Amino acid sequence: MCARAQHAFSGIVDKERWQSNVYLSVIEDYRKLSGVFSEQIISRQHPDSSGNFLFTGNQLDSENRIYRIHVDNCNDAEQNQNHFNGHCKDSKEILFIAKGNDTINFPFSFDNQMFCTVSSGNPKADAFVQVDSLKEIMKYDYGEFRSEANRKLNNRKWFKTLQDFGKSLNEPLAELYIYAFLSERGNNFHQYYLEDLKTNPYYSNLLKRLKEAYPNSDYTKQYENELTSDQFSIQSSPLNSEKPASLILWIICGISIVLNIVLLIKLFKKKQSSKIDLTSLLTKQEHNILDLLLEDKSNKDIAEALFVSLSTVKTHVNNIYKKLNVQSRLEAKELFNK
Repeated sequence: MCARAQHAFSGIVDKERWQSNVYLSVIEDYRKLSGVFSEQIISRQHPDSSGNFLFTGNQLDSENRIYRIHVDNCNDAEQNQNHFNGHCKDSKEILFIAKGNDTINFPFSFDNQMFCTVSSGNPKADAFVQVDSLKEIMKYDYGEFRSEANRKLNNRKWFKTLQDFGKSLNEPLAELYIYAFLSERGNNFHQYYLEDLKTNPYYSNLLKRLKEAYPNSDYTKQYENELTSDQFSIQSSPLNSEKPASLILWIICGISIVLNIVLLIKLFKKKQSSKIDLTSLLTKQEHNILDLLLEDKSNKDIAEALFVSLSTVKTHVNNIYKKLNVQSRLEAKELFNK
């Protein structure tokens, strides 16, 4: 039986700035491109005394996938706290495209410019870096005049510019990176994206390119589901039971809702698992005090219930806050009662 091809992802970190591990993650959900998600991490390396690190092995997929390398200053004992919900205050990352047999070098520099260039035999590896460079130019256009008129003009210009640039890279995963940015519900582009979706064939053509390049990929399935849902949401006419096309749209929407419910259930289970991991950091006495906190007991009530002093209760409460990465009783209740 033949062995799978080896990959080698190497680089150098500034040991004075980054004192913890370097992590390699595979990203299967393009809505989680940025952040630190424990379920995505597939390997961890500790840099040597000069800051050099190397990820190697034969477990990666043979076709292009989206990967992330990140560094942060959270020690191992604090991972569950500092990476809760994908957030880490002190971290840097780079996204790249790779295959299972790629050799890629990431030269790291200082603080705000952690990675300068990407050296790889895979011409698609630095596609995200190229897109990010273009987005930096875009920021200046939007910042020159903060008026509604300027924003509308730039929306038209930059949607087309970014979409055309993505097509020129000849890599649908890079186009997905752009799409995720332009269609993100939390940013200022989302409303314009919905308007653009009504008339612009770019989005359906991107689906064709994804199906040709990655027919069985989760990326393609996720994009197709999102596109179907968004196209349905912008339909101006109400459902007409006599029109088969409208009925099909409703059926597709129903399937999409079911799939989203399944994803939400999986996400809930992951969050519950994260909560269990958090509470594993607590001592037995801290567990007892946390249970009473969640029952809205005062410090005095807790002291009387556990036969300890009030100052001891306060010390335990402060330790619980630190371990759960919360600031108050309210935050602790929100963490466990949602």
